[in-house]
Amino acid sequence: MSALKSFLKKKNYIRIPLTLTATDHFEINARINNIKGRFILDTGASNTCIGIDRIDDFKLISKESKIKAAGAGATNMETLISKKNTIELGSWKFKKLKIVLFDLKHVNEALIAHNAQPVDGILGADILKKTKAIIDYNKKCLYIL
Repeated sequence: MSALKSFLKKKNYIRIPLTLTATDHFEINARINNIKGRFILDTGASNTCIGIDRIDDFKLISKESKIKAAGAGATNMETLISKKNTIELGSWKFKKLKIVLFDLKHVNEALIAHNAQPVDGILGADILKKTKAIIDYNKKCLYIL
């Protein structure tokens, strides 16, 4: 067992496997409101986001938001906000997740253009901070507490 894995296991961290995509992004599986989804792990995204077209699939209740989204070549995008959602990563669970909803079409088109699969959303720094996350790039896994 690697030194990092052994050390973090003793500290009660949970190990979550990551998949490296054709675009060199890490992808992670998560459950939102008990629905499985595929997400890009993005340390630069301040919030966890889901594509606006997936509102019904993930049972999200949304409200208009004054937040404007930007990223991956798009700026000033309209958003919705959904509060009090449940997220599960492996055996870790959180019941009050705020999710930003916006059009991820440009993200998924870019992924598809590079022979990667489209995603349901983006797992952002909000969750990474909350879980005291450690990314092991070499072993392609995420450790969360």
